[in-house]
Amino acid sequence: MAEPILIWGAGAIGGILGAYWARAGVPVQMVDIVVEHAEACSAEGLTITGPVEEFRQVVPCVTPDRLSGTYGRIVLAVKAQATPQAMAQLLPHLAPDGFVLSAQNGLNERVIADLAGAERTMGAFVNYGADWIGPGRILFGNRGAVVVGEIDGSMRERTHEMHALLQMFEPDAVLTEDIWAYLWGKLGYGAMLFATALTPDSMTVNFADPARGPALMGLAREVMRTAVAEGVNPKPFNGFDPAAFLPGASDAAALQSLADLAEFNAKTAKTHTGIYRDLAVRKRKTEVDPQVGAVAEIAAGHNVQAPMLNRLVDLIHDIEEGRREMSQETFHELTKVIG
Repeated sequence: MAEPILIWGAGAIGGILGAYWARAGVPVQMVDIVVEHAEACSAEGLTITGPVEEFRQVVPCVTPDRLSGTYGRIVLAVKAQATPQAMAQLLPHLAPDGFVLSAQNGLNERVIADLAGAERTMGAFVNYGADWIGPGRILFGNRGAVVVGEIDGSMRERTHEMHALLQMFEPDAVLTEDIWAYLWGKLGYGAMLFATALTPDSMTVNFADPARGPALMGLAREVMRTAVAEGVNPKPFNGFDPAAFLPGASDAAALQSLADLAEFNAKTAKTHTGIYRDLAVRKRKTEVDPQVGAVAEIAAGHNVQAPMLNRLVDLIHDIEEGRREMSQETFHELTKVIG
């Protein structure tokens, strides 16, 4: 492992991976578009704060225009909507026999495979809680599921190597032959997380509110119906039970999963989603189109009705563009769709 791992995107996800790997002695090179962040990581170091662990680690980091060389292992950790642009920038730095590992939310493995080739694409699922809070500073709010696997279900030497690397950060990291099952599970949970960002309330408050339960359940059910149409059997993690939202599952099972999610999120220092931070703090576009919107498009291709997912996309756009405020009233625009 003398050749550095290239991490493209040194924010909440990529930055934590880079800091842990560098601290363990693994050669790491990071890339980030925020000049001040890149300079801080390289100079005084990247500071990890929060209840899980606190430390500072120098990690080499440059802006894309300053990167040189080729790399056999590239971890892509940018926002989903930035994937095409990031791929255009990183492909010249990808070795002919190298691969790109997506450590993102959504189905970005599809985009990466289209641009780099399926053979040079690996999938990952991450659910740990983290926030970029400023140049050189990342909050590590809680541990969560970490899974890695090939998109074709094979098991190779490189897959085992990446699993071992991820275990340096998360000892319970899972090696799977069905990464799509975890990615679709995260999409179901993710749709609910987007809904929580319609309000200023914490994730726990949203999941624990009986009045919001029907809308949250409805979103997860639309995603799970789409997953079934795709031939995927989603896997559970951290309180989210896909089976509770599959066709034929009872309301009691779905409500229990919401209660489990409320309990899981009550234990993190990251009280709100990255979606909430994009809207309320950083005042920028969210990942709603490449995540929720993409699922709605896939659903339409299977003639699966997804009115709640489509409405959620519209409501997030309304907040992004200043037409609505975050509020319970905005959330319950979703509830109206159920009737």
